[in-house]
Amino acid sequence: MEERKKLTIPDLQAMVERKEKITFLTAYDYPTALLEDRAGMDMILVGDSGAMCLLGHKSTLPATMDFMVTITAAVCRAATRAFVVGDMPYMSYQPSDEVAIRNAGRFIAEGGADAVKLEGGARMADRIRAIVKAGIPVMGHIGLTPQAASMIGGLKAQGRSARAAQALLDDAQALEEAGVFAILLEAIPAKVAELIVERSKVIVLSIGSGPACHGQLLIVHDILSLFEAFTPKFVKKYADVASVMLQAFQNYIKDVKAGKFPAPEHTYAIPKEEWEALAEMARRSTKGS
Repeated sequence: MEERKKLTIPDLQAMVERKEKITFLTAYDYPTALLEDRAGMDMILVGDSGAMCLLGHKSTLPATMDFMVTITAAVCRAATRAFVVGDMPYMSYQPSDEVAIRNAGRFIAEGGADAVKLEGGARMADRIRAIVKAGIPVMGHIGLTPQAASMIGGLKAQGRSARAAQALLDDAQALEEAGVFAILLEAIPAKVAELIVERSKVIVLSIGSGPACHGQLLIVHDILSLFEAFTPKFVKKYADVASVMLQAFQNYIKDVKAGKFPAPEHTYAIPKEEWEALAEMARRSTKGS
């Protein structure tokens, strides 16, 4: 069996240099990450979106450090090749450099992640600089930043005016100067993303920000039709796993109700001599009472 080499930041940078697109998908558990890694996924994001996709919350804000570290560790146990990024949850890095470094370190030491991601542009540059100085690789995230949804007007596209687009350009430059190895652009116009890519010296990844970026990210539950609350415009559904699961559950219920499951092939047998011995024991026990 061919040995699968764990991807590193230099490997990802080399992909950019040879114009090979980077594939990026979220995962929140061992079985999903195992399949993604086996399929050849380049990067996996253990997103705070797990609070919505796994736990049913209406936003990413309820995700805690303990929750994120636990699911990151599960993903990392499965990812023998993919580069794994742990998503720092709300208030795990905003309060101070010390808090940010400590929590970023948990993703690496306890979760086994290869890097961390945090939201915010220029206003988070000093925080990112501190984490990078501590020896932890950081991916920046600008555009639609779900943790700041109330401040930016909700979960909607960003950078659609000249002034807003210029602010994104400034944010990207600030993140690069702070030392990020990559920047994730979420839900911004494709032309604005293209301009950022042209000016950037680091890896630029897209979730809903057009084809010019060095790679593409989507939420795994979105592409498998497992998340029903809403579907962003930029999502492409690759399978209807929800329908397959629903049909399986309905078939199981039908079989159990009708007495068709379990069938003989689903049960265990006891050897004839042991059954006879048990019957004799039972007979004696009944006679003695």
